[in-house]
Amino acid sequence: MKNELSKNNLQQLTTVLHCVILVVVILYFGKTLFIPLLFSFLIGFILFPICRWMEQKGVNRGLAVAVPTTTVFLVLGGMGYMLINQLLDFSYNWGNIKEKTTAIVQTLSYYIADKLGLSAERQLEILQNLVDNAGNKVFNLLGSTVSSFSDGFYFLIMIPIFSSLILFYRHKLVNALYGLFPAENRKAIYEVLTETIHTYYNFIKGMALVYLLVGILNSVGLALIGIPNPIFFGAIAAVLTFIPYVGIMIASLLPITVAWATYNSIWYPIAVILVFAVVQFLEAYLIFPFAVGKNLKINTLVVFVMIVLGGMLWGAAGMILFIPMVSILKLIADKSPNLKYLSELLGE
Repeated sequence: MKNELSKNNLQQLTTVLHCVILVVVILYFGKTLFIPLLFSFLIGFILFPICRWMEQKGVNRGLAVAVPTTTVFLVLGGMGYMLINQLLDFSYNWGNIKEKTTAIVQTLSYYIADKLGLSAERQLEILQNLVDNAGNKVFNLLGSTVSSFSDGFYFLIMIPIFSSLILFYRHKLVNALYGLFPAENRKAIYEVLTETIHTYYNFIKGMALVYLLVGILNSVGLALIGIPNPIFFGAIAAVLTFIPYVGIMIASLLPITVAWATYNSIWYPIAVILVFAVVQFLEAYLIFPFAVGKNLKINTLVVFVMIVLGGMLWGAAGMILFIPMVSILKLIADKSPNLKYLSELLGE
């Protein structure tokens, strides 16, 4: 009897592992389709209440879909244009920053030669070896960057199209979803859809407020201490706050370097660190709980696992999308008695 039970358990475990491997393979090789499609579904969840409200006011469905969708992408395009201008402005100042950085490196080289007895020629030889070894990595990075730009252009075209079509044909999609399950499960499906739309509408609205406030606070703080291009650095830091703890560290490296190279003083990098630390504290303990609360209801361990797994499979897009995907899975598990163990595993 025990042998039979162990065989059944082993078969179930094998089946689960096969399913997981199959899903991972499909997600990895199908990312060209799934990334824009999932972004479009999330945008559809967010814009659905607005579209439905406009339709209830007598607006034609096509117009009710086109107006909010176009507005969202125009706003995002305007923000992207602003960031590009800030990046170009930063590139104009790069010559001065480069000169000061070179002077700092030379001073550091003299210090190393004096204190450690490592000659300038030996330092140059070590640096040259590092450059040579990093050469292939740089070319690979450039290739991946070009590929990322082409992918981004493709997503920029496809996401608005998918979002509009999903909103326009939403009734057909819901009816098709109902047809996949027995009639007695339709109420549960409707509840999951309703709760998903409501949760993500409030979540994205709250996150937009978080990014706006964090970006403003970062920019004002950097401007007050005199860091060049504070809006650019503040906006980048705000966007990277979606990566808990680590994102703000990555975002602070460039303004810290710029502060050090611009003013030749350790106090300005320390001031940058203090600005980001204060804003991060306010975001974690005041802004985020107030604006977003516990909408997704997923524990921190699962969030970190999904960020790492999403980054491995889909890059930056996966780090953003895998958290909504697992939260929808959590909503489904909450409504299914057979998946209570999964609900307990993912929950807070």
